Amino acid sequence: MSALVPLPIDPLLPAVHAALARTPGLVLIAPPGAGKTTRLPPALLSAPWLEGRRVLMLEPRRLAARAAATRMAAEHGEDVGATFGYRIRNEARVSAATRVEVLTEGILTRRLHDDPGLEGVGAVVLDEFHERGLTGDLAFALLRDIQGVLRPDLRLIVMSATLDGAAVAALMDNAPVLESQGRAFPVAVRHQERPLPRALPAAVAATTAEALERESGSILVFLPGEREIRATAGALRAQGLPDTVDVHALFGALAPAAQDLALRPAPAGRRKVVLATDIAETSLTIEGVRVVIDSGLRRVPRFDPRRGLGRLETVRISQAGAEQRRGRAGRLEPGLCVRLWPEAEHRALPAQETPEILAADLAGLALDLALWGAPDPAGLAFPTQPPAGALAQARDILRALEALDASGRITPHGRALAALPLPPRLAHMVVRASARGPDQGALACLLAAMLEERDLLAGNGQARDADVASRLALLAAPRSPRAGKGPLDERLARVRAEARRLGRLAGCGSALGSPTGAGAVLALAYPDRVALARPGAPGRFLLASGRGACLATDDPLAGAPALVVADLDGAGVEARVYLAARLDPAELETVLADRIETIESVTWDPRTEAVVARRERRLGALVLAARDLPGGGGERAQDAVIEGIRRLGLGCLPWTPEATRLVERVRFLARACPDQDWPDFSEAALLDTLEDWLGPFLAGVTRRAHFARVALGEALRAALGPGHGPRLDRWAPTHVTVPSGASIPLEYGPEDGPVLAARVQQLFGLTDTPRVADGRRPVVVHLLSPAGRPLQVTRDLAGFWRTSYADVRKDMRGRYPKHPWPEDPTLADATNRAKPRGKR
Repeated sequence: MSALVPLPIDPLLPAVHAALARTPGLVLIAPPGAGKTTRLPPALLSAPWLEGRRVLMLEPRRLAARAAATRMAAEHGEDVGATFGYRIRNEARVSAATRVEVLTEGILTRRLHDDPGLEGVGAVVLDEFHERGLTGDLAFALLRDIQGVLRPDLRLIVMSATLDGAAVAALMDNAPVLESQGRAFPVAVRHQERPLPRALPAAVAATTAEALERESGSILVFLPGEREIRATAGALRAQGLPDTVDVHALFGALAPAAQDLALRPAPAGRRKVVLATDIAETSLTIEGVRVVIDSGLRRVPRFDPRRGLGRLETVRISQAGAEQRRGRAGRLEPGLCVRLWPEAEHRALPAQETPEILAADLAGLALDLALWGAPDPAGLAFPTQPPAGALAQARDILRALEALDASGRITPHGRALAALPLPPRLAHMVVRASARGPDQGALACLLAAMLEERDLLAGNGQARDADVASRLALLAAPRSPRAGKGPLDERLARVRAEARRLGRLAGCGSALGSPTGAGAVLALAYPDRVALARPGAPGRFLLASGRGACLATDDPLAGAPALVVADLDGAGVEARVYLAARLDPAELETVLADRIETIESVTWDPRTEAVVARRERRLGALVLAARDLPGGGGERAQDAVIEGIRRLGLGCLPWTPEATRLVERVRFLARACPDQDWPDFSEAALLDTLEDWLGPFLAGVTRRAHFARVALGEALRAALGPGHGPRLDRWAPTHVTVPSGASIPLEYGPEDGPVLAARVQQLFGLTDTPRVADGRRPVVVHLLSPAGRPLQVTRDLAGFWRTSYADVRKDMRGRYPKHPWPEDPTLADATNRAKPRGKR
């Protein structure tokens, strides 16, 4: 082995040894290019506390895991799989001699479940922890639990370039924090003066071509995803490149050989342009790169717990992410970073990326926690606790999949789901379909592998419909002589290989399934996304979850009577369907028989304004079959009628003047005598208690036309309760007898009431204002002219006679000479009529 090239991390390694000799935890901060990924794990092998055991290192990405193990092996003059190896999805290069094993996140989580004691392991390194992936956070929490219970001697090292080291150290019993300086190659930063005016691929291609002309060295371009990478590559080739420039793609799903080609130094006399996702942000040194062109975009999973939907979204990167990308240009020599956004926009970027645990579907996390025996994450040292709402919904999904029991404990079926490298929904589909036979199981594996891959028709240059059958036809087609040459061929090969691997794991063989019956198999994964067509509305559907969904009217599936939706968005009133399969409604009775309920309902139909009694077979919000029941609903009809009255409001009832006046009198006494126990006759209270006071009077009532025969007044009287009726009549009488002998009604409706409206002549001789509410309230007297027109309003009748009456008399005598207007009304006789003839 030749001497290692010195790296900035090397002087810090003695301090790392000293810290880990004292304490089982360490946080290491080192900028890009410092060499932490490839130098620290080998350095640990000589530590006395390791005692010949292995070091596991977690890398968030498969490409980085392979590259790190390969670089360590090369630096020590070995082949990969000897002292230094890796284990990633579908690939492992390890042996009995391996001392440093680089793993990706899912592999490490599965290993922790299989061997919580981590036998033969002395240290675990979590690299690039600032990325805050969901499974990385879970691994940290589980490892801290292992340290606290099973392995206090286990060393845990957390490494990152842009990390709040103190916050992580606090979760590790205040572990020491060490910081390394990076290689001091300056990187100039140039911002675009204004936002990109054109489509992203064309703009990036133009900027890249300009950089090739003006700058030396190779170029690394950051783009959000495979679609933009391929479009940009096409735009570069279309505008013409120098013969000495090679263009390479670099993304997670790319074949390993193509990834390795992108990482290798350009041959002598040549330059390269590497078009990469954020996979190239960390843990990788791409030889010869001195220019970085950054689109400022990345693709991340987003989940909406209210709708139960998730998908990948293109978002702006954080300032920390931009700094990581900038560092790629200064690893080996001074460089340049071109940011395709204005400098003012850069200052508005968030400081750090949003942890995935705050935005992702947590069903897989909830299953892992249940498998660990810790369904409550509060007892684990998560750097960020999972949101309660999203976690509760995830548990609901797992219970619906029979992965958890009612108390939240994992079931045997849940353990079977956890054994498959799939999200819980897809794992459930594979397990249940495999139980139906190898053909169904193979189809489920093919569908699961297809759904885990980006849509096969995306960016393929052909018409893109929503039909799963279109994709299955491509997978079933014979391989052409040019297979493996284009992006579609690569994706098809990946899906087929993954389907065969899943088939072996699920015990249903490695044959590819027939596409027949795809809808019925998908319904196992997405029972809440079974959809029935809305009558007379092509392309519009109702999901079992209760949401609406839509397709373009010219989509082949727009006229299907039933669908199973595998992919849709969460925006708008109706979700847009991206991927679905036809479903024979009759198949539902077989494949989802345990979810279909027979419900007998008696409800109020607002359309007919009548009680409807029905027997329905339902899948969630979907009515699969229904028929009316004879008998009008029986005893349950009353509840339906009350539901109808609540919808229509109290105004639908037969309000007689007596019933209205009764309610007004009770409301008045409740206001005037708050210390008394008068019942609440407010509109809201009457609606809330319809069952109690109106229910006994609804016998035989089944439709709105019957409301006219309801004895509303009797019902309200009964609602007063024993003893209140006589007191109501005393304290809030309906009429007052005035000196003229007339019995005049009191109006209790006005807020300042009650009101007594009487002609002046009817009140002669009355000096005290009548009072109600056991004498607590004077009535409001509306004094009227002989023609019934208002003259005065008062609560003080004696004061009116004493002050205002003289003016009223002066004005009214001429107008109404036939009516008495005595000088002293308190001594005059009251009358209901005009003066007898001949009298003045």
